[in-house]
Amino acid sequence: MLNTETRIIDTTYRMEYTFPFDIQPSIFSLPPSFASLFIKKNRGPVVACCFFLMCLPLILPAQISPGPLSNAHADLEGISNCTQCHDLGKKVSNDKCLACHTEIQDLVDADRGYHAERSVQTQDCFACHSEHHGRKFDAVRFDQDKFDHDLTGYLLEGQHDVIDCRDCHMPDHIADAEIRARDNTFLGLDQECLSCHDDYHQETLSKDCISCHNIDAFRPAPGFDHDDTDYPLRGGHTDVDCKECHPLSTKNGVEFQEFAGIPFEDCRSCHDDPHNNQIAGTCAQCHIEQSFSRFVGTNRFNHNSTGFRLKGSHRQTDCYECHAQSSDPLRVFQDRRNVAEDNCVACHEDVHEGRFGAYCAQCHNEESFLSLNDMADFNHALTDYPLEGEHLEVDCKECHVERYSTPIDFSACQNCHEDYHEGEFADNGTSPDCNECHSLDHGFDYSLYTIEQHQETAFPLEGAHVATPCFACHISEDDERWTFRNIGSTCVDCHEDIHEGYISERFYPDNECAVCHTNDAWASVDFDHNQTDWPLDGAHLEVDCRDCHFEMADNGASYTQMFNSLQTDCIACHDNVHGDEFAVNGVTDCIRCHVTASWVPEKFDHNTTNFPLDGRHAEVDCMACHQIEQDDGTTLVIYKIEKFACIDCHQ
Repeated sequence: MLNTETRIIDTTYRMEYTFPFDIQPSIFSLPPSFASLFIKKNRGPVVACCFFLMCLPLILPAQISPGPLSNAHADLEGISNCTQCHDLGKKVSNDKCLACHTEIQDLVDADRGYHAERSVQTQDCFACHSEHHGRKFDAVRFDQDKFDHDLTGYLLEGQHDVIDCRDCHMPDHIADAEIRARDNTFLGLDQECLSCHDDYHQETLSKDCISCHNIDAFRPAPGFDHDDTDYPLRGGHTDVDCKECHPLSTKNGVEFQEFAGIPFEDCRSCHDDPHNNQIAGTCAQCHIEQSFSRFVGTNRFNHNSTGFRLKGSHRQTDCYECHAQSSDPLRVFQDRRNVAEDNCVACHEDVHEGRFGAYCAQCHNEESFLSLNDMADFNHALTDYPLEGEHLEVDCKECHVERYSTPIDFSACQNCHEDYHEGEFADNGTSPDCNECHSLDHGFDYSLYTIEQHQETAFPLEGAHVATPCFACHISEDDERWTFRNIGSTCVDCHEDIHEGYISERFYPDNECAVCHTNDAWASVDFDHNQTDWPLDGAHLEVDCRDCHFEMADNGASYTQMFNSLQTDCIACHDNVHGDEFAVNGVTDCIRCHVTASWVPEKFDHNTTNFPLDGRHAEVDCMACHQIEQDDGTTLVIYKIEKFACIDCHQ
């Protein structure tokens, strides 16, 4: 039998481990956290060591552990899990504890709870929560009677200071399901009152219980002040017991007293109405909280709620000027209940004896019977001249310059309106009535005169004139008046003669535009160019007149006309692309080669040149010989070639 013994001392955790064999640290994979000191008493035979090596995997885990872990950490049992909590060569790591216990880390990060307190944060976790004491060991061990609850950030005051810890720290008060499932935990409580206490008000009031209650007792509520509510107590209400307005009842099977949602818009929400709902408005307009029998309604009662608004002099009238005096609440102020606001004759005498109806407010108002309205609401249909169209918008004083009762002659428009046309349409000194061309529905700016009627005049409308607005011809530029007589019938009477001085009288007799133009559009021109010394032929027949006779300025805002002054040479209109290459005596005559039908030089005969075309040359395109690509990339066309040797063109 081997008489060998080895003791291993863990200097970090101050623990001693004894093995029945001599162990060489270099041949075993012992955790480096063990700063081992080996004291060897004897060396055994080699065979015994070999036997120990075979048995070591079975013996070592049970021999080097300080003791079993608690049930909470049982899953970390075994030498291979040591580093889950221990740093190699060091003590238990707080960081590793908090990496698993995230609920504690969250509280520390939020600066809440016991573990976030500064003096607690500076301690090691194992200072309070040790391990390796057996499966049933409780790592959360402290003296509850001596525990300083102030360190948690929640001071125990009032009734909270005398109750047992477990009255608060119980699963029913923990919202987090994972924490609630733990046995005897002190974590997971909320500081809100309703997290531990039932909501007596059943969500009818704010959840901020401390705003009314304190920790000493639920009743009374010293923080509550009725003046802070929407209904401050005044007068006799200050002596009424709370239960008179807030009665006790049962809700959801428990006692309940309703505080929120109590109607108080009117006294009748709580009090019986002695007027039996026959007087509209709120009670406070006539009564006060000091005494219900005291009447203060004068100038306070909202008479608009009765359907009869008080305006003007009615506001200054004493209530009993209209209402009979009575002390009977079922009769007082109720003798005029059915009088309509516009039924003046129910109280006042009708001085007009019904001639203008019973609706006095059309003319009169409450300020004074002699003070008249603007009469806009007066029903003019009651008179012999009902108002229609534009007359409805006219101020009464425009027609009734004297008293409203003064008769007005309305047999003709001229009796009220001046003749705008100043007699233009008069026949034998008599002008027709305005309603022949105008109507009341649209006013004088609108005319009933039709195009069909215009066609019967000395100037029937044709072409574009049919679509021309009337004002374009009939508004005078001198005084901006509409005029219809003696405005002319020739084109130049209305249109500017832009060709004056540019076209010969021979083609333009009496400045008559119709020689070339039509009524359809100015751009439409019908002129026989054969009358001139330069008849059009070929492609010139398709060219627009303006392309030759109008030259636009670079800015596009002005132009120059050329009719009499227009030259007949080709270069007067076309660019001379040949320069002086084909000039004879300084003049390039395009028609020696070109025709008007196209730009192709149909009249040019190459056989008349110094290089007649024959053979394959007759089939070559002109540009193959006469077009040269320059060094800058531009193309130069040269028709007069000085040399005709083959090598000049062919390599």
